[in-house]
Amino acid sequence: MTNIAIVGAGLAGLAAARMLKQAGRDCIIFDKSRGIGGRMATRRVGQLAFDHGAQFFTARGAAFKASVEAWLRHGQAASWYEDNFVGTPGMTAPARSLAAGLTVEANRTVTGLRRDGPGWRLLFGDELSSQFQTVLFAVPAPQMVPILATAGIIFPQVEPVRFAPCWALMLAYDTALDMAEHHYRSREGVIAWAALNGHKPGREAIPETLVIHANPEWSRTHLESEPPAVTELLLAAARQELGIEAKPVYSAAHRWRFALVETPAGVDCIHDATLQIGACGDWCLGARVEAAFDSGEALARRVIANS
Repeated sequence: MTNIAIVGAGLAGLAAARMLKQAGRDCIIFDKSRGIGGRMATRRVGQLAFDHGAQFFTARGAAFKASVEAWLRHGQAASWYEDNFVGTPGMTAPARSLAAGLTVEANRTVTGLRRDGPGWRLLFGDELSSQFQTVLFAVPAPQMVPILATAGIIFPQVEPVRFAPCWALMLAYDTALDMAEHHYRSREGVIAWAALNGHKPGREAIPETLVIHANPEWSRTHLESEPPAVTELLLAAARQELGIEAKPVYSAAHRWRFALVETPAGVDCIHDATLQIGACGDWCLGARVEAAFDSGEALARRVIANS
């Protein structure tokens, strides 16, 4: 029996897996996406690159600071503005650092959970996994809840958790854009955030690339709209709010259904030692990259202490 299955290869799942591996535990990580990092994401289209998820991260606690310092030393992160950091050459770089030496299976969507004697099996559609002693979930709470329900498991701590969605627009231009700052943040208007991606450390400045994040209320209103319609609406907002009149040579909209934690669970992680089921993520502690990392390590410590 493989020791531990982890569902989700974002920062929380990778941080948990790394600590468990260091403690001698046998882990395998499954993720529905083709890559790792979750919302620490960089979309590449030919020579274009867009950080279309998390735009930066901060470091406050000792554990995360130590990891950030290591990423800085190895060229996997760099300081941006104020006290913020970005992954280099893209936001996925820190996740790739954490994943070194770990077993990750991509394009594996977990749809259910089944008890099998002393262990657990994961369902991937009609396919059943091998047996695991422990299963840990490191995905947004709304994605985890229906999977747990297939095994009759309910974690009451998850009930208050709420996420805000975000529509992200990725744009490329054949001329430089005239923006007063390389990043823009606002609490008014449709656009909550915009950044010239190529002006972050470690990125190519040409061609000019721009990432726009719509505000949560607007994103909720247009959550089920089609990407082409969202693109046109956000381009109109860019003209009005950012003064950008140039026509992009590339555009694509991406919907993040669970982008920003609005109400966290208020616990560092969830772990049922009897069932040997656990959960972690930024949604446990708050809307920060560091929260995901801290939650993943907290869950790993619980598993180690109870095994």
